[in-house]
Amino acid sequence: MTDQSLYCANHPKRETSLRCNRCEKPICSSCAVLTPVGYRCKECIRGQQAGFDTALLRDYPLASIIAAVGVGLGIGILGYLWYWAGFIFAPVVGGGLAEVIRVAVGRRRSRRLPFVAVIGGVIGVLPHLFPVGLGIFSVAYAGASPAWLGSVGLKILFLLAYGFLMISTLFYRLRGIRW
Repeated sequence: MTDQSLYCANHPKRETSLRCNRCEKPICSSCAVLTPVGYRCKECIRGQQAGFDTALLRDYPLASIIAAVGVGLGIGILGYLWYWAGFIFAPVVGGGLAEVIRVAVGRRRSRRLPFVAVIGGVIGVLPHLFPVGLGIFSVAYAGASPAWLGSVGLKILFLLAYGFLMISTLFYRLRGIRW
């Protein structure tokens, strides 16, 4: 019996004993990708991942607009609550917002959809920061007390924290990471 050596399909000079468990192509250890069912070649992995990207072009602006409006409204409402209560409710609002986006796009998924929603969320935070920031600069220039400036600075930090908690929860829920 003759022992025939296999060589990698992508690197013809590398001897190997591995085969892709989907297409049976010989692959070396640098071309192999470990999956739960065995080793696969990068081409089979790429072809399999393309089937999971089902979002349509209209889903991206829709997700961005919903995130901007939702985060803006969420921060507006949480800003009137007792400060520490916002830390409890901000992730809840972000998770609910992710579910609204998921239903609005018809449960289609994409690798870029969570990032687009984050951009929309950041745009939703900005209108709440501009008035407070302009107030600080105009009153500080007029000679306001340091206590007043500190309380306004604290207000900005709370708004940023609420926005961060909402947007990070929104991102991870759209990304598919479950608790």
